[in-house]
Amino acid sequence: MSGSIPYRRVLLKVSGEALMGSRDYGLDNETVSNIAQDVKDVVAMGAQVCLVIGGGNIFRGVSGAAAGMDRAQADYMGMLATVMNALAMQSALEKCGVETRVQSAIPMSAVCEPYIRRRAERHMEKGRVVIFAAGTGNPFFTTDTAAALRATEMKCDALLKGTQVDGVYSADPRKVAGAERYHELTYHDVLARDLAVMDAAAISIARENALPIIVFNIRAPGAFASVVRGEGLFTCILER
Repeated sequence: MSGSIPYRRVLLKVSGEALMGSRDYGLDNETVSNIAQDVKDVVAMGAQVCLVIGGGNIFRGVSGAAAGMDRAQADYMGMLATVMNALAMQSALEKCGVETRVQSAIPMSAVCEPYIRRRAERHMEKGRVVIFAAGTGNPFFTTDTAAALRATEMKCDALLKGTQVDGVYSADPRKVAGAERYHELTYHDVLARDLAVMDAAAISIARENALPIIVFNIRAPGAFASVVRGEGLFTCILER
């Protein structure tokens, strides 16, 4: 079945904020369940799926550092927040019948597997969803960078970033009326125009490995499956 879709293996990057729904903090169970259902639909299409989830709905290392905390310590706290989100998403996926494994870059064997590249690939080959937690395992790197790194290691066909809007705009369309929406951009365009898509390290990893980045609205029901089919609204970032 995977021959009928353009992407055989994809990594979905979801921000922690996307899991809040209408809440100001933490997890919204309905939102988490909706994303899990979208992932299930993509797996049913024959695609192999892995995820990286941010931790900003619980704790952001940069914010902690700005408040006077040691940056490395704050980043480790942020990594632990991503593990909490990964376990919540695993629970939601398994509730809807999708076998899921969480692999953490920071070993914590009581709750999840350590990150082992070959084991992760084997899980996906068996139809399981793999959630990569704890970022890269190092401070000073974002979960965007972790997503680009893991997508490259897993030999993914594309990195799909689920955001709150249906692509990349010249400015935040929720704040700036008439902001231009881009259908396609190059990695250089993103860096040169300082577009707030992913951090420069993530863009650089994607560029060096010719990894397409596709930005879409994770809140739109069924959008993930549509994008994997090459349909719907999204912005594609690649080297022309």
